[in-house]
Amino acid sequence: MLKYGIPLVLCLLLGAFLFVGLQRDPRYVPSPLIGKPAPEFTLPSLQDASYPVSSKELLGQPWVLNVWGTWCSGCRQEHDTLLAIARQKAVPIVGLNWKDDNQAAQRWLQQLGNPYAVVAEDREGRTAIDWGVYGAPETFLIGPDGIVLYKHIAPMTMEVWNTEFLPRIEAARAAKGSQS
Repeated sequence: MLKYGIPLVLCLLLGAFLFVGLQRDPRYVPSPLIGKPAPEFTLPSLQDASYPVSSKELLGQPWVLNVWGTWCSGCRQEHDTLLAIARQKAVPIVGLNWKDDNQAAQRWLQQLGNPYAVVAEDREGRTAIDWGVYGAPETFLIGPDGIVLYKHIAPMTMEVWNTEFLPRIEAARAAKGSQS
């Protein structure tokens, strides 16, 4: 009985794990940063290298960090959406230009438009590693207290913006208002 019982139990367990795994969204990768303080950074500005971009300057308001590069096809795909989001002026969008050529990035923004309040250059990719970036594009929502509220992996869409970001932005503002 034991001879057949153990393999049967192992097969049932394996089957259960596979069944659960097949029910999950393969695009969803949970971030260990959700609910934790956003990694701090001070990096050169793409627009003016003498002006550093610091995450500390953004405390007190919700903001978005968008990781992008000119080499990234998904970044080009989401660019018009980011421009539309920037026109809403809901929150500042900070660009993190990841492992890119500065001149190519500047040309990109001049030709396609600039949705960013400021762009930090992360040529070596160290800041992206601190944020747990897997690839571009990735977009983070940070609350007024510096806590990471949400992470989206893939090109941004208006549907994602409206259903995932805007409600969290409103909730963060409401929570901040009730603390005042």
